[in-house]
Amino acid sequence: MEIYIIAKYGVSLERGPFDKRTADYVWMLIFGAMSLLVMSVVPVLWSPFMGTSVVFMIVYVWSREFPNARISVYGLVSLKGFYLPYVMLAFDVLVGNPLKPDMLGIVAGHLYYFLTVLHPLAGGKFTLKTPLWVHRVVAYWGEGTQVNAPVQSSPYAGVAFQGRSFRLNGNTRRTPTPEQPQTNTGQQPNQGDGVAFRGRSHRLDRS
Repeated sequence: MEIYIIAKYGVSLERGPFDKRTADYVWMLIFGAMSLLVMSVVPVLWSPFMGTSVVFMIVYVWSREFPNARISVYGLVSLKGFYLPYVMLAFDVLVGNPLKPDMLGIVAGHLYYFLTVLHPLAGGKFTLKTPLWVHRVVAYWGEGTQVNAPVQSSPYAGVAFQGRSFRLNGNTRRTPTPEQPQTNTGQQPNQGDGVAFRGRSHRLDRS
C-alpha cells in the first residue's frame, strides 16, 4: 500500500508543483529524511523504521498542494485532498498500526511546507533553498541545469500564514499581487457590503 501511495501521490507532485524542478523534489525528500533523523534523536520519538514517515510526509505535502482534489480512500470514502493525511491516520487507528511514524511524517511535511511556501508568502525570507550540489547531481543524471523556484513574497503580506493556506470552509486563501490590487470598482456608494454605517448620509432638512 505504501508503494502504491508513493506511485500515486509522489508522481502527482513530480508532474504538478515540481514539474521541471527535479532538484527541488529531491531536496524535499532529503530534507524530510534529515528532519526525521533529527527527531529520532529524542528517545521517545525514536523508531527503527521511518519509511512510513517519509510516505506520510509526501502525502501531507500533496494534500497542501492539491487541497480541493477529490479522492477516494480505499473505495469507501470520497473527500477533498486536504483531509487525506488525517483520514489515513484514522485508518491506522482502526487497524491498530502505530501512530508515531505517521505523526512524525506529518510534522516533517508541515515543516517543509511552512519554510518553502507559507513563510515566504507571509513576507519572510526564503531560506530553505535547494543546495547547489543537489542541482549538480540531478544535472549529472541528465535532468539539465535547474534553479531554485522559491515562492515570491507579497508586499501585501505581513500576517503569519497569509497566502496559499487552505481554509476549512473550502476556500483557498490567496494574497493579491501588485499587478492586480483589490479595489471596489463598479460598486455603487449606496450598495452596502456588510460594513456598518456604509452608504449615503441623510440630512435632516432634505426629504
